[in-house]
Order: sequence, then structure tokens, then C-alpha cells
Amino acid sequence: MMTTRARIVLGLTVVAAACGRDYADGGAAAVGVETFCADVAPHVDAFMARMEQEHSVTDSARYGGTVVVASIGDMVDGMNHFVSSDYTASQNQQFVNLMSLIRYDASIQPQPYLAESWEVDDPTHPSTITFHLRRDVYWHDGVRTDANDVAFTYRVVTDPETAYPNAAFWDHYVGGAEGIEVVDSFTVRVRLSPHAEYLDPWTGVSIMPRHLLEGVPVSQLKQHPYGTQCPVGNGPFVFVEHRPQESWTFKTNPAFPTDLGGRPYVDRYVYRVIPEQATLLTDLLTENIDVYLAPRADQVPEIIRSEDLDLLRSVSRSYTLVAWNARRPQLADARVRRAMTLGTNRHEIVEAQLRGYGVVANSGVPPFHWAYDPTLADSVRYDPAEARRLLEEAGWIDRDGDGVRENAEGAPLAFTLKYNQGNQYRQDIAEIMQAQLGQIGVKVQPQVMEFGTMIAQLSGEERDFDATVVGWVTEFKLDDVDLFHSSRIDQPYAFSGTRNAQMDRLLDTLQLVVDRQAAIPLWKEYQQLLLREQPYTYFYFPERLNGINKRVRGVTMDARGEWVNIKDWWIPRDKRRAVQRAAAR
Repeated sequence: MMTTRARIVLGLTVVAAACGRDYADGGAAAVGVETFCADVAPHVDAFMARMEQEHSVTDSARYGGTVVVASIGDMVDGMNHFVSSDYTASQNQQFVNLMSLIRYDASIQPQPYLAESWEVDDPTHPSTITFHLRRDVYWHDGVRTDANDVAFTYRVVTDPETAYPNAAFWDHYVGGAEGIEVVDSFTVRVRLSPHAEYLDPWTGVSIMPRHLLEGVPVSQLKQHPYGTQCPVGNGPFVFVEHRPQESWTFKTNPAFPTDLGGRPYVDRYVYRVIPEQATLLTDLLTENIDVYLAPRADQVPEIIRSEDLDLLRSVSRSYTLVAWNARRPQLADARVRRAMTLGTNRHEIVEAQLRGYGVVANSGVPPFHWAYDPTLADSVRYDPAEARRLLEEAGWIDRDGDGVRENAEGAPLAFTLKYNQGNQYRQDIAEIMQAQLGQIGVKVQPQVMEFGTMIAQLSGEERDFDATVVGWVTEFKLDDVDLFHSSRIDQPYAFSGTRNAQMDRLLDTLQLVVDRQAAIPLWKEYQQLLLREQPYTYFYFPERLNGINKRVRGVTMDARGEWVNIKDWWIPRDKRRAVQRAAAR
């Protein structure tokens, strides 16, 4: 996916500071990628040890203990925000190990975070935003977070060579060094043109450490050990260990700013990878884990029956889909893709899988969103007769009587449908589509994949897939440019590879309409076009379900995410695992 170079050299220069280590220009200590972790780890250990002494805990009733969260997949690309496209990794960047400039509150209104304040020159016609940073945030190796980190992050994510997964965030910002000015050590000013929801990107972009990563060629960012071997963040939790395909471990950051709530309550947070959902439920019931993310609907009754567990329900920004690779000749025609949707009984699948905890989707606009068009809710119902008609119209006919349609050259209408291991929902979708599409003359071969491998095939340069069952999480600012715009066809999120001039026009226009009422007719037109083009077969928006042990208190999970307030989770002293084990002896 990216060119590999044998070695990179980082410029790392520090001077002593009262509370940590500050970056200083001029001079350099060369740090090779092979020794990166060995070089940075002692600085993290020393700074954290000092902060533990300076910020000791006296309230043992609330502070202490370990919380264990588990799901089916590893965090692909870890804490490297520059290249990460995985939802779980993004959540842990935003709320665990790193920080964004601003964050949303429960009403989805922007609030200060790493930036303590900001000004917009003209809120109705903005051309500049000035951010004022907090002065009490330190990277976990003791270097103060400052305006240079923000400018560095901005330059990298707006560099086309980075192939930043959410490149559309910056379509209406001035990219590169020209787009951002370091006014002073804690003030930056960014340049933009007026557009809708212009603050939204700053809630999702985690600021990265300039002193550790500046000078790394963008082609090397994905392979750099920072992401998965030794990330150095500035958020409420400090990286301890990553065991690939097994677990991530973080410990509390005693230096996290008091004005932001100070250190987290729990001493440790562990994210476990358990690829089988049956095992996840068993581990939740037997208290081997505290939180089971996204249990299946058929597992919910057992969670509800347990006196020790709670079921947390919230609206979701995620949806499940089949991404069609239109680069493949058998899937290049929109009529064929529409036939795949019409030939699949999505309502039946949703009813069987979600059991009332979700709704059928026809686009990526969530039902709770202001741009959602409810009139399209039943617009693509199961219709195998219409599916057959479309396939014949597109030239796919069973020419040899074997039950599988062929084109004029004799190539069969067949494809492999990939899904990730451990997700029973996606396996069921693949197998049901195999059976139902077989009835209209389409040969489908389900194939299970390891999650990280599947994502690499889905977003890599070679696009090594025909079709894939996958989940997607929208931002609060809806923007499908990176998904479907022709200019992004080679970018990581352009799974479908479709090209449509009308869609390009709508995607370009939608981002410029600041007034929501004026934008609604355009959003309706766009959703209708998606129904005709069918770059995806949209399946459903599930209600977000999470099983949690009642011993973990203070948990908030909502549309912002599952980790949104992990810093404030706490465990009563008598409910902590170490205390319970001691009492049992």
C-alpha cells in the first residue's frame, strides 16, 4: 500500500523544563526507527514516575482498579492517527491516548479540550479560525504539547502524499504550511473557505507529537513503530503494552490537566481482542471482562437476565453494508448492483438479526440525523423478479443452463463475498446472500478473513476483493466525498470505485451549503441517487448495544462513542479484582 524504506531518521531535540521536556529547534539527536521504542520508553517511564510522586492519590474509594473492555478485532494501525481508518482505534486515539483540539458534549455542541478557546473571524462566512491551546498538556515523555504539534499534524493530514483516510475533512481548508500559522507557542490560526459544519473536523483529528515524528517520510508513517509498538500520547491514559491480536494495555496519566478532570479514576485500562462472540459473552458473564462491545441481539436476553450486568443502549452512527467493487467487470454496471440489493431480503435479515434493535438502511444518513429522508425507508424492498429483469437487461443470461448467468463472452456472474472472522452477523449476511442470489442466477462464494487483513484488502491500492460485508461509522458532519467522489477513487475509503458525474456534483455542492434548510432538498436528491447507483447494498443501522458489569460506574456511551468518558469510569474499592481475589483466599 505504501513504499517501504529501510530506515528513517528523526530529529529529536530536548531541553530540561520545570514540568517536563520542551521541544527546541536547532541541533538534533538522530533516532533510528529500529531503536525508536528503546529511545522513547525511558523518557516516558521517568516522566510518569515523577508525575506519580507529584500527583499522588488519596481517595482510594474511587481511584484504583483495572477495567477490561473487549471486542472481536484488534485496533488496526493503533494510535497512529495519520494512517488509521479503524473505528475502535480512532475512539482510543480521541478519548484514551491522544487529544483533539475540541470535543462534542452530549448535545453535539463543540467544547474546549486541547484548545481552551477559539475565535472565528466571521461565523457565517469564516475564513480563519484561531485556536488558543492549553499550557498544561504534556506528551507522556514530558515534552509540552504546543502549537508546533498542531501545525505539524495539520501539514501531514493535508498532505496528499499521506493519503489521510478522512481527506475530505480538509477539502475547504487551505492545505499544507500555507493553511496554518503558528502565532505563538500556544496559538495557531488556520485558513479556510466558508462551508458547512466547519468545526467538525477538529473534533475527530487527534494531534500528533512533532518532536517524535517530524521528518518521517509520509510513505513510512504506516510502518513506523509509533503506531502499534510504542505510541507516546498526551491523553488521559499512557500506553503500556500491545500484544498483537490479543490486547492493548494503558495506565493512568497522573499529569492529565486538573481543569479537564485530572487523572482517570481507574489505574489501568485493558482492551482485549476476542474474535468469537460466544466467548465474549461467556467472559462477560464470568467477569473475565467488564465490557462486551456490540453483543449480538440474540445474546441480549442473557445479558438482561444477569443481576450483575447492564445493557447500555444508544443511537448509532454505524451501519452495516456490502461494498461492491465496481472495478470488477461483473459489478461495474449499476443495474447489476441494484439487482444484488433487490435480490436480497434485507428486511427479513434485519428482523432476524437485530430483533427490533435497528432499522433497514438505504443510505449512509442515520435516521436520527437532520438530513435523513424518511420517505425512502421502504423504497428498495425484496423483489427477485425485478432483480432478474435488471440482470437480463444488463446482458447477464444463463446461456448454458447451469443455473448461473453469463455475459456475452461467457464469463459467469460470480463473486467472492468476504467478511471478518468472529462476526456472526456478517457471516449470516454472506451466507443468506449466497442462497438468495443463487436463486436469481448469481454465484456467491463467502470467504472469512482476519479483520486486519480484510481491511488492508478493502482499502489497499490493489483492492483485492469483489464484495465485502463491513461496518462503517459516519461522522456527525456527513460527507461521502472520500467514499464516492470520482476524484478520490484511489483513496483508502473509495471501496466501491464507482464514478458518477451527478454524484460528484452533489457531493461538491452539499459541503458548501451552510444553511441546513437549504441543504435538505440536496440531501434528498443525493439519497435518491444512491438508490439508483447502489455503490453499496446498505443493510441496517443497528442500535448500539453494549454489555457492562455493574461494578463499573459512571459509564456514558452515546452517539459520540463507547469511550467518550472512559476517564471518568470508576470501580468501588470492594469490587476491584485484586480485592475480590484477596477476599477469596
